[in-house]
Amino acid sequence: MTNFTNEIRRDLLARPPSTREGAAAALAALIATGASLSGDGFEIVSENERVAEYFVRLTELFGVRPEVREATRDPKRKRDKLTIFCGGKAAQDVLRMTHRLHAGLSDDKEAALCYLRAAFLGGGSCTLPHDGASTGYHLECVFFTEERAEEFCELLSGFELYCKVVPRGDTFVAYVKSREAISDVLSVLGADGALRKLDAVSAARERSNNNNRIQNCMAGNADKAAIASAEQTLALRELRDDGVLATLPEALQHTAAARLEHPTLSLSELAALLGVSKGGLNHRMRKLMQIYGERHQ
Repeated sequence: MTNFTNEIRRDLLARPPSTREGAAAALAALIATGASLSGDGFEIVSENERVAEYFVRLTELFGVRPEVREATRDPKRKRDKLTIFCGGKAAQDVLRMTHRLHAGLSDDKEAALCYLRAAFLGGGSCTLPHDGASTGYHLECVFFTEERAEEFCELLSGFELYCKVVPRGDTFVAYVKSREAISDVLSVLGADGALRKLDAVSAARERSNNNNRIQNCMAGNADKAAIASAEQTLALRELRDDGVLATLPEALQHTAAARLEHPTLSLSELAALLGVSKGGLNHRMRKLMQIYGERHQ
């Protein structure tokens, strides 16, 4: 659900770093998730204009003058793809600065949060289950190196959040898969609007699951009732053909005749037809089946 990923991004972009340390951490995360070395600097490719603007503001804060090298349109996905280059001495200084600060991120909670938010902006996505799907909760963040992916997990663990890392092609993916885990991540990152959407989707999904369980239970009970009715009809037909029914009390004869005439009715419907309680009909039917069973011992 791409729209849900964008909702998370909107929430995170509304929480920009408030300190220079936080800005440096956010820039380090964007480089770790979306940048590649190019010439005397680095470039980043973004399909989200607001994320690209966020990246530009961060680089300018550290004296870099980024330039848009390419802007292409993806007609299939109806998105612009921006390639932004950062070069020169200032860009080299940023690379050295962001490389050094990784080791100390876990000691600064605010900087760690800035890093986690920016990592999602640069390489994150989140999907929710579609209608009728049995699974589908999945939040991930893609990194170029295993070291950075493991670092992302380590920073999350500082907030008592836990994720796993798996390789995917030339990248490494840090991910969580349960609704509860995704809810906890969004709460810590401050994606409040997305968190409310997740809760709404989860509640609707739970209602749907409950309805399905009820329908399945009803269908299962209907199947059992149909099987019981078929067994009763076969047994009573044999008792009738063997002349046994004619020797039984009138109440049992009436019950047997009603079942043979209406083999598809439920016990409740049959009881209403005979003008007796369901419990009373159950008692009569058990007696008839007992007689049938005794003849086959």
